[in-house]
Amino acid sequence: MSTTASAEAGELKRHLGAFDAVMIGLGSMIGAGIFAALAPAADAAGSGLLLSLALAAAVAYCNATSSARLAARYPQSGGTYVYGRERLGDFWGYLAGWGFVVGKTASCAAMALTVGSYAWPGQAHAVAVAAVVALTAVNYVGVQKSAWLTRGIITVVLAVLAAVVTACALGGTARAARLDVGTDATFGGVLQAAGLLFFAFAGYARIATLGEEVRDPKRTIPRAIPTALGITLVVYAAVAVAVLAVLGPDRLADSAAPLAEAVRVAGVPGLAPVVRVGAAVAALGSLLALILGVSRTTLAMARDRHLPHALAAVHSRFKVPHHAELAVGAMVAVLAATTDVRGAIGFSSFGVLAYYTIANASAWTLTRTEGRPARIVPVVGTAGCLALAFALPLASTLWGATVIGAGIAAYGLRKALDRRDD
Repeated sequence: MSTTASAEAGELKRHLGAFDAVMIGLGSMIGAGIFAALAPAADAAGSGLLLSLALAAAVAYCNATSSARLAARYPQSGGTYVYGRERLGDFWGYLAGWGFVVGKTASCAAMALTVGSYAWPGQAHAVAVAAVVALTAVNYVGVQKSAWLTRGIITVVLAVLAAVVTACALGGTARAARLDVGTDATFGGVLQAAGLLFFAFAGYARIATLGEEVRDPKRTIPRAIPTALGITLVVYAAVAVAVLAVLGPDRLADSAAPLAEAVRVAGVPGLAPVVRVGAAVAALGSLLALILGVSRTTLAMARDRHLPHALAAVHSRFKVPHHAELAVGAMVAVLAATTDVRGAIGFSSFGVLAYYTIANASAWTLTRTEGRPARIVPVVGTAGCLALAFALPLASTLWGATVIGAGIAAYGLRKALDRRDD
């Protein structure tokens, strides 16, 4: 991004310290994953669910390491859109941005619908739209206020998850034998479940996409990303083991609200309503951070005119990309009114895995003096992202590939028109 373009669009203000950055990452990951992805993952992996969780975490670690090194080098809004453009060329940056925007817009819709499903099942779509409108308004008045709200949300969610794990462990119905890997676990099923669970880990990108709003980004981002990912992995592992030990893979796969069912089976039915509230709050936290991240990538793409340049405007008072935030909020509200949760998870995973494939390829080009990670990290990250993307359910893969192809076609058309105008 040129200095001229940056000055024209306006600079964002560096509000966020390390603690706020970690909280935003946690709010993105924990809210998105543990309440939404466990059941479909168990349906795919069966008794191999914990293997899928470990595989998803390994790919996420590689992606997080590559993203952290790149974010420290390029502390600008946009994440891998910026890294791909700077390291691989304009097309690859555009493709990363396109994959992120479409994939995470689907994630936003999934999280809004999760809020509606837990808060008021009979009016899930209406509640989802209301949640999108409310959180878009919060983001509009400043990223610092969003960070404060995220901090409160993640505190509530962690307390609820700790209560779930405790109830399952002490309820007397947990059986270690339910954690064994049986013959129902296939390689393809474990791989597909890892792709679905990857949806739950992808929130650490939110820290990188906010690079222009983090204080001392070269020091803060490389610390905040692995810290948020590590905490999330510990929480996910504890919850997955607890719920699986109580329900078993088959009952977990069939449950619409597995954590609430687990505490009922464990003999603490009075905790189930608390879990439902925690799920709604968790999804709100995830939705808040998702809208934040998508709007920043939209800002970066608009600055380079890959999206309408009006979306690059920064509010003179609140110092946020207000046009981008309103546009993203409107799109998510439409999707939340018309789509379902499970389909959105697979579609989102495909787009985001494409995004991280480019992040790992970009990290490969870093030199030692630029903070290059160990060579094995971007290699495993790239291979892992591609494997998980094409192991997703067929409908998710086809829709994802179609939308990515549409983005490539739009890029080619724009370039052809630019050449003709020249």
